[in-house]
Amino acid sequence: MITRVTASRPNPILTGLRCRCPNCGRGPLFSGFLKVAPRCSACGFDLKAADSGDGPAVFIILIVGFIVGFAALFTEIAYQPPVWVHLSLWLPLSVILCLALLRPFKGVLIALQMHHRAAEARNDDF
Repeated sequence: MITRVTASRPNPILTGLRCRCPNCGRGPLFSGFLKVAPRCSACGFDLKAADSGDGPAVFIILIVGFIVGFAALFTEIAYQPPVWVHLSLWLPLSVILCLALLRPFKGVLIALQMHHRAAEARNDDF
């Protein structure tokens, strides 16, 4: 029986949620709020090619829109508060949820790209 020895790589979802390097799981993935670091400070892995595009924003818009939309509709039907209550509740909640979820979702998508060795299609690929 032949077994292949492979280097153990961290779980891409957990690594992305913690905003860590998708290669080693130790170094920080971001150098700013959403700016991807050029290299991992722990293992030296090149992160320049990491680009999640608009994927995280789309997921966040759909998730936060569902949560806030359902909560606002439920509140309106159950309590019928004035409009200012809706504005003071749901607008700040939307902003807070979007900002809180955007960085981890971007980390997960970048880690999954690196894990599956995904790359952009070029014109000469076809």
